[in-house]
Amino acid sequence: MTQIFGILNVTADSFSDGGRYLDPAAAIAQARALADGGADVIDIGAASSNPDAAAVGAEMEIARLSAVVPALHEAGIALSVDSFEREVQVWALAQGVRWLNDIQGFPDATLHPQLADSDAGLIVMHAVQGRGKAARIDVPPAEIMGRMFAFFDARVAALEQAGVARGRIVLDPGMGFFLGTDPETSLEALRRTGALKARYGLPVLISVSRKSFIRAIAGRSAQEAGAATLAAELFAVSAGAAMIRTHDPRALSDALKVTAALRT
Repeated sequence: MTQIFGILNVTADSFSDGGRYLDPAAAIAQARALADGGADVIDIGAASSNPDAAAVGAEMEIARLSAVVPALHEAGIALSVDSFEREVQVWALAQGVRWLNDIQGFPDATLHPQLADSDAGLIVMHAVQGRGKAARIDVPPAEIMGRMFAFFDARVAALEQAGVARGRIVLDPGMGFFLGTDPETSLEALRRTGALKARYGLPVLISVSRKSFIRAIAGRSAQEAGAATLAAELFAVSAGAAMIRTHDPRALSDALKVTAALRT
């Protein structure tokens, strides 16, 4: 069964909804709406990682998260924290969040013992820029899978050597600017979801929601890209993705229910 991660951006400059949920009350209400719409997990980001986003810093991320996370815990909502800042990840582990989501794939070896001692699931994302937020880098489509395999070979081995149980690891190939400026590079990675799953025998999470390559193909703005996003998400599920990270859990949940009914 596909797990749905609902995206909650508690930020000022996320590409699709920056500023809408910066107020804690608005963020909590949106998290509840995402959960009611079918999200199994709410993935909270307190700092945008798009190429044009301003730096926030760990202290501000933690302040934003602190205003939201306790209330969502009280509501019994499963949480993921999306951050590549070490201090934020340590704070999130102390709060007992269900998942950590790192666009850098947990490169900081000094954190690995704490990751091993926790029971949080780890979403290990690949990105061509390496460290930091997304960047506009040109990567030929033919090169992306080789780069991705080399990245995951190293990251999975390092985490396992540190004592992280393999069953806690989920792979995210990255999409949009995390894979480069050419939409075809993201399409190639999406087409190869099954190959990524088969190589490692690990669950794959796909996050294509409203991303640049989807918008470029459809010729739509972020706010108009719902149908195009859903088409890519359903393809990812059919290709073997176990988890989908999306802005619109309700649309995906409804589509998965209909798909399941047709296959019965």
